[in-house]
Amino acid sequence: MSESVERHRREAPEGVRVAVLTISDTRTPETDTGGDVAQEILERAGHEVVARHIVKDEPSSIRTALVDLLARKEVDAVITTGGTGISGRDTTYEVAERLIHKRLDGFGEIFRTLSYQEVGSAAILSRAIAGTVGSKFVACLPGSRNAVRLAAEKLLAPELSHVVFELRKHEKGR
Repeated sequence: MSESVERHRREAPEGVRVAVLTISDTRTPETDTGGDVAQEILERAGHEVVARHIVKDEPSSIRTALVDLLARKEVDAVITTGGTGISGRDTTYEVAERLIHKRLDGFGEIFRTLSYQEVGSAAILSRAIAGTVGSKFVACLPGSRNAVRLAAEKLLAPELSHVVFELRKHEKGR
């Protein structure tokens, strides 16, 4: 690892304030296993889940929820679960893509590479995406527990503080 990355990770906040947004036509607070996994892994990594919501897979509902969460001062990042597949009802990708200012293409690329190791060629069906909206971070994950676990353990838990550090650093420089 480069000296610069190591230094930035040392200077990054220990914990990030995260909102978890589940996008599903069928999940309830009792059956939101993807949201449960995201919260568990992020909290174990030292992050704080400050909000957790479920919305229907309707573009206007997703957009409203994302915009509202991103506007909250106490939210540094929003992690969504669900709606990133290719069925007619999956619209998370389209909504997020329109909101994101700077895409972090590596997130989706690495997620699909890691996913390929677990599910084979079915990994191409994922449209996981991440990026920045102003000084906030957004990552959109598939809804399955295994996919959420993979992304949260391998990508979000180790890098979320560094991402927020970079966003705050550039925000202060304006």
